[in-house]
Amino acid sequence: MSSTSPPRTPSRRLSPAPENVATARRFVRSALDGVTPDVVDTAELLAGELVTNAVIHARTEIEVSAWAVGGRVHVRVSDHRQDRGLVPHDRHPYACTGRGLTLVDELATSHGVHSSADRKTVWFELWPETPAPPTSAWETMAPSGPTVTVALNDVPYTLYWAAQQHWEGLLRELLLAASTADRTGEWPEDLAVAQNASSMICACMTAAVEQETPDSSTLSLLVAFAADAAASVVTLRRVLDEAEAAAQQGSLLTLPALPQIRAFRHWLLDQIAAQLSGARPTAWTQVTGAPSATPTELVPWDASEVEAADVPTVAADDGNRIIAVNNAAASLLGWHAHDLLGQRLTVLMPEHLRKRHVAAFTSLLLTGESRILGRSIPVPALHRDGRVVPVRLAVQTQEAVDGRTVFVAQLSTTTALPAPPRAPQDTLHATRPAPGPVQLPTTTKKARAVTLEQAAPEWLSLFADTGRALTSTLNMNERLRRVCHVLTRKLADWCAADLLDERGQVERVCIVHRDPQVPISGAHLGRLPPVSETTRGSLPRVLRGAGPLLVTDMPSRSQAQSPLDARQLELVEQLGGRSAVVAPLRAQREVFGALTMVRVRDEQPFTKEDILLIAELVRGIALGVDNARLHQHTHSNAEQLQRALLPGLPRSDHWELTARYVPSSTTAEVGGDWYDAFVLPGGDTVLIIGDVSGHDLQAAVAMSALRNMLRGIAVDRQEPPGEVLRRLDLASQTLSPQSTATCVYALVKSDGGPRELHHSSAGHLPPLLTTHEGETRYLDQGRGLLIGMDPDLPRPSARDPLPPRSTLLLFTDGLIERRGESLDDALARLRRHTADHARDPLDVFCDELIIKFGADASDDIALLALRPTLPPR
Repeated sequence: MSSTSPPRTPSRRLSPAPENVATARRFVRSALDGVTPDVVDTAELLAGELVTNAVIHARTEIEVSAWAVGGRVHVRVSDHRQDRGLVPHDRHPYACTGRGLTLVDELATSHGVHSSADRKTVWFELWPETPAPPTSAWETMAPSGPTVTVALNDVPYTLYWAAQQHWEGLLRELLLAASTADRTGEWPEDLAVAQNASSMICACMTAAVEQETPDSSTLSLLVAFAADAAASVVTLRRVLDEAEAAAQQGSLLTLPALPQIRAFRHWLLDQIAAQLSGARPTAWTQVTGAPSATPTELVPWDASEVEAADVPTVAADDGNRIIAVNNAAASLLGWHAHDLLGQRLTVLMPEHLRKRHVAAFTSLLLTGESRILGRSIPVPALHRDGRVVPVRLAVQTQEAVDGRTVFVAQLSTTTALPAPPRAPQDTLHATRPAPGPVQLPTTTKKARAVTLEQAAPEWLSLFADTGRALTSTLNMNERLRRVCHVLTRKLADWCAADLLDERGQVERVCIVHRDPQVPISGAHLGRLPPVSETTRGSLPRVLRGAGPLLVTDMPSRSQAQSPLDARQLELVEQLGGRSAVVAPLRAQREVFGALTMVRVRDEQPFTKEDILLIAELVRGIALGVDNARLHQHTHSNAEQLQRALLPGLPRSDHWELTARYVPSSTTAEVGGDWYDAFVLPGGDTVLIIGDVSGHDLQAAVAMSALRNMLRGIAVDRQEPPGEVLRRLDLASQTLSPQSTATCVYALVKSDGGPRELHHSSAGHLPPLLTTHEGETRYLDQGRGLLIGMDPDLPRPSARDPLPPRSTLLLFTDGLIERRGESLDDALARLRRHTADHARDPLDVFCDELIIKFGADASDDIALLALRPTLPPR
């Protein structure tokens, strides 16, 4: 501790009341009368921070003493909670609590803490001259008394820091609120129990994290908590939930937690309380339906990943300002990436959506509830030249190591756009290099990190050899096989590679053993049992975003906890294994596979010291494999084919015409939905919408053939719509007898009289007419069988008037059909929505339909909307 205090040192005893913080500050200023003013100011500030900590965390009588000798200031703050150590916080610039000890650390010449039999004393010194004493460090204390070790598996540490910061802010506001009991129903004794539990958890978690090496995006911790703390942790959970409810109502001066932070806090506190009571652990990656338990959101946010991504990506902070954007997104919307940084997100939105976005974003921050996070939403984006670019928007949250929550939006185009020209090399702004491992916060990180430059020569050789293997072929599976051969020569005795397909199914693509004579059964290759949210074991945990995981205690097959785990352990039983590392293959913020590396001898097992370099090695392998995936993807032009088949729309002074096409959000396959519009030689306008059965490339080809046949038949003879569809049915039965389709064929007559729609339907949903006044009706006359059923049956035609400024909507079933909802209810819902937007501009009318009905659509959506203009006077 600092030097012994002189006789008759000025001191002051204070009760733990918040108003006594100001009393302590005034006392320190008076005790240091005659000292340099700026030193007194600093001493007063730091003493106030230490007394605040004592009021909040100790809640016992506080004694403050201050004196100066030779210009050197000495300050001590004592309390009678000697069993409760300090909990230093990392220097997060966005943290709302935990700055007191950081200020002392930054401004004091030296500092420390001393505990005796009856008190704890925190001290600091301010020296006006140099040299200064050695740098000080805060010491943390383990919990006193019996403890129980709790296993917290797959903890995303950035999410933990964010959750801890938020709940400490809630507790601080509860303490400071003048009428806490009236607003939240919590009495001071409950708050005291909650504060004690919070301090205990923070101290124990800090001590556990100090023992970890920053080797992955998640940590699996063994944390020693006080054995009798279960009840107090339950109280903490209840107090925080009720405080959050008060925050949602505006009764506390803090924002409620975002969904992922709230879900993580619940999991953490429930795990601690349950395991202290004897329950088994459940990893965060195994929590069913939890926000941010996906592989994407487990990773700490890194701006370089946004900038290096091929998918158009924009990241914004909680102030709704763009903080990162890649060239793909900027080019899509006609900007240079650097011009978008710092601008509000609304610059990328059409005018009619900006207020709605601000309202929804504000609601998310004020209530902690979201309707779009994690969903795929079709919306119009605004190009810099003023035109609308239809996109699908998928927004997720990620926690940054500096304490922020970042909103990351990926954009996928829903219409065919010409590829943007590549910017000249001298106009491209440099982006950060590919992201490396994200380090643990500096105040808790164990200083054992090893850089690639410091690695042993054998590691450098391994990095070089895997790089050559990755560039030796474009085939993805072959790349993995060659990489595994390199790994088994220099790192492991055998290696297995698994990949996830678009449906989340696991495929084992290769198993390579160092000894080519060791037989490997083909039964171990191919499709593996599925990964569910409750599947346990190292491999499913890694596929859900954890790791790299070190496995030193290999369980037997009889201990398998899931079919996938059983297949993995069966392979280990056959090939042998004493230790293993299971590492995720991750790129574009997604886990797409895993590498399992196994050593079969006890002499040289994998250790924690290997994990950091293995993580870096596998990161490079993942990028190389992902490049192969992208190469294969470019050879799949099914969607581009379908886009190319969508026609341009004719223009007229007598009507407006708008179309939208949105692919399904749940599949990457193309389908048979299409629309068409063209003008016949006689001046009538043809409107067509249809859907060929199937959802694959064959359906897209059949759709193209049917569309072209219908165009030729319509132009050849200008006949009633029913007769046109009959001839189409005959041609389809002759040329494609196995194909079926639905279709609406309509004519907008241009004979100079009142505008009429002549139409016929082949098993398709009826057109919807919405007047300018909001009246709606379905044009359900002229109905007939599907194309491909019976070409000899006559097909009826119908005619209906088209009032000026009314809106005619033709659409496919993907717009309205939802599981669990009847067709009648869906059609009624569509009528109500079109009535609400009957007077919107036609583009806005269509965009609102897509926004309302397109989220999470399981089928493609095509729609065609026509609005007759007012006749000239």
